[in-house]
Amino acid sequence: MKKGVNEKVKKSLNYSIIDGAFYSAMVGFGESFFSAFGVFLKATNLQLGLLGSLPQTLGSLSQLYSNRLLKLFKSRKKLVCWGAFIEALIYIPIILAFFFGKFKVPYLIFFVCLYWIFGAIIGPAWSSWMGDLVNEKERGSYFGRRNRIAGFIAFVSFLIAGYILQRFSNGTTSEYIGFAIIFVVALIARVASSVYLTKKYEPKYSVKVQPKFHIIDFLKKNKLRNYGLFVVYLALMNFAVFLAGPFFAAYMLYDLKFDYKTFTLVLAASRIVKFISMPLWGRISDTNGTKKVLTVTGFLLPFIPLLWLFSTNPVYLIIVEGYSGFIWAGFELATFNFLLDSTTPEKRATFIAYSSVLSGIAILFGGVIGSLIVKYNHVFWSKYLLVFLVSFALRYIFTVIFIPKLKEVRKVEKISYGELLVKMFKTMPAGGLMYSILTLGMDNDVLEKKKKNP
Repeated sequence: MKKGVNEKVKKSLNYSIIDGAFYSAMVGFGESFFSAFGVFLKATNLQLGLLGSLPQTLGSLSQLYSNRLLKLFKSRKKLVCWGAFIEALIYIPIILAFFFGKFKVPYLIFFVCLYWIFGAIIGPAWSSWMGDLVNEKERGSYFGRRNRIAGFIAFVSFLIAGYILQRFSNGTTSEYIGFAIIFVVALIARVASSVYLTKKYEPKYSVKVQPKFHIIDFLKKNKLRNYGLFVVYLALMNFAVFLAGPFFAAYMLYDLKFDYKTFTLVLAASRIVKFISMPLWGRISDTNGTKKVLTVTGFLLPFIPLLWLFSTNPVYLIIVEGYSGFIWAGFELATFNFLLDSTTPEKRATFIAYSSVLSGIAILFGGVIGSLIVKYNHVFWSKYLLVFLVSFALRYIFTVIFIPKLKEVRKVEKISYGELLVKMFKTMPAGGLMYSILTLGMDNDVLEKKKKNP
């Protein structure tokens, strides 16, 4: 790579970290509170199920048109920047949902769907763009660092947003003002994110003419291949996750009667642990492979909803969410890197769209079926607990079936799962938090030099 191009790439990777930080601020102030806003607007359980699943499904389906938009824009950069900017503006009608009377929840669902469509449709182009910028041997450490910083910003933003809601929880009008404030901040953060996207360098890229999308043909062709098995596994896991996912907020706010302070503290635990553990998962992924990380986290992930059945104590739930953040950090990093490792640059954007479409359909079915389980559940004292139990069972079944069939794509250092678990828990204590905070702004090259010359 030429020196000038190398400098552009290096600056672009730093800009991407800043863009990710602002994007995470948007998520912390905005997207994270869509379900809570739905509860505030008196959404039914079916509406909450749709709010938590339909937008992501439509967003995933919209990725079918990503390649057509790439042909129109003739640039991944232009498509991503415009999509991000429009996504930011959609916070305006979301804020206005409060004024639409009996139609306010359907109105909210509609504009949250648009929000997800514009956010998701740029996903394959962004992934393809980043796949060209980040060296494949450094993906784990780079995205681990980027996600660590993003996670810290999301955590802080989420806490501040929860504090704002708590301060304004003195009546319906006051509470609405609280939501309006945090959503305006989210809008501003996404605009700032789109500004830094415009600063990034885009390597040369020609849009390939792709055959028409036939999901059945894709599944038939890839069902026994590593990538095909992985895509099906991811879709089924999303189905199991979204059986329960839309209802954690409702369970805390409706049944447990948590105020916004307690609600925020419980959910914030997962964000701070994600922030701490991202660099650990990144290093393990680089040295020991994404398959190892995917296996460990895949078998630990199912227990998250199960643990919600044993206590309603906020301190206990904070610990459960901390566990959740640790496992999800590794699982999300591994799935993203596995998608990059398993695809060629020419087919990456299209194949990621295939994966997103299948997962999106699964998410919708999960949300709707979860809503029906909640509606007709008379087993537990809370109607939400049965859906948590079913989610656990399905997550575990899908993991047992698919994970052993997946293969590592890259050559990596061999390590047993026992050694890997010891390695993880040795690295995780409080020192990990201090390391994460102290190295937030450091370049990867600086960190490597510090390791070699302490």
